[in-house]
Amino acid sequence: MPHAPLEPPDCYALDAAEGWIELGLAGEARRELESLVAHEEHPDVLAVWWKVASAEGHWEEAARWARALVRCQPERSAGWITLAYALHELGRTQEAYEELVQVVDKFSERRHYTIPYNLACYQCRLGHAEEALRWLRRAVEMCDSRTIQAMAAGDRDLEPLREEIRRL
Repeated sequence: MPHAPLEPPDCYALDAAEGWIELGLAGEARRELESLVAHEEHPDVLAVWWKVASAEGHWEEAARWARALVRCQPERSAGWITLAYALHELGRTQEAYEELVQVVDKFSERRHYTIPYNLACYQCRLGHAEEALRWLRRAVEMCDSRTIQAMAAGDRDLEPLREEIRRL
C-alpha cells in the first residue's frame, strides 16, 4: 500500500538522519529519528531506523525494523534483504536463508541479483558449497559474472569458494 510522503518538518528530520548515517554518526541519526515517533510505520522511516541500528551493530533491533518494513511493504525487496542480513549478523544464518528463499521467485528481475547472491553467502556459511554455487550462478544470470566476482572478492562468507568464483 502506498504511503504519502512525509511532510515538513518530518521529511527534513529524515533527510538529516540519512545524512548523519552517511557521515558515520549513527547516534546523531538516532536523535533525529526519535522526533518522528508518530511516523514509525512509514517505510522510509523504517528503512532509516534499520540503517541506524545496523550501523550501531544492534542487530536484534535492526531485525525488528526490517520485520516492520516487510509487514509494511512486502512487495519491496529491501525489507526482505535487510531482515535476512540482520538475522545472518545475529548468527541465525539458517533463519536468514529461510526468510529470503521464500521470496526469491517474487523478485526475479535483474535488479534483484543481490537476493541470490545473499542466498549463496548464507549457504556457503552453512557449509553447503554446491548450493552456494548454484545461487551464485543464478546471480550471474541476473547480472553478470564480473559484477558478482567483484562483490565476492572481499566477501568473507564466500571465502571457501574463491577458486570456483573466479571461473563463474
